[in-house]
Amino acid sequence: AVHAADMPIPVIEHVPEVPVVTGGWYLRGDNGYKIYQTPSVAYGPSNFANEKMDRTGMVGVGVGYKFSDYLRADVTADYEFPAKVTGYAPCPAPCGGPGLAGFSTETADIDVLTFLVNGYIDLGTWAGFTPYVGAGIGTSYVTAKDVKFVNPNGTSGSYPGDSSWNFSWALMAGGSYELSQNWAIDAGYRYLNIGNAYSKSFSTGGANPSYKIRYEDLAAHEFRVGMRYTF
Repeated sequence: AVHAADMPIPVIEHVPEVPVVTGGWYLRGDNGYKIYQTPSVAYGPSNFANEKMDRTGMVGVGVGYKFSDYLRADVTADYEFPAKVTGYAPCPAPCGGPGLAGFSTETADIDVLTFLVNGYIDLGTWAGFTPYVGAGIGTSYVTAKDVKFVNPNGTSGSYPGDSSWNFSWALMAGGSYELSQNWAIDAGYRYLNIGNAYSKSFSTGGANPSYKIRYEDLAAHEFRVGMRYTF
């Protein structure tokens, strides 16, 4: 007992806890399938009928930063492959044949380059899966090219295309799955509004003032799959 009382008091070392790093830079790459809403097409006061726009694909890249387990942001650049828009414009006689009016078939290819600043809220992680919602704002460079017409009487031709910058915005929802500490696969939906596209001004046979063909209310539903690499 006497010897036990003389034993030194044990020293307990307090090892500081290393905080878990939840932030970090990341790179992303995406590809997707784009389904356009029906656009509104017109030339001057003349509205086209039965407009439609083909589906197309897109590719994108971006760089972002994860601020916490629940908040991140990125800057993205996306290129959309050309999509054909088709409409039918009323045309006076002899457009449909001798003494007949009709509707000319009007087509154009629209391609889009979009730059967005996006913010996301990650809604928690379960077994490596993280659902999220987000929104973005930015600009799109929209080009109308290969603007052509074909009349019922067989007459055909082309009009000059043009490009313009538009304000754009997007809403996103999706989820990511962690493949490793650095890699994650991302799949989601994005609604993208890209504004309007225009041809250059022209007149038809000198009979009308010079107008542009307007491709208005261009917006699309996108289904996207990509990869993220976090440093």
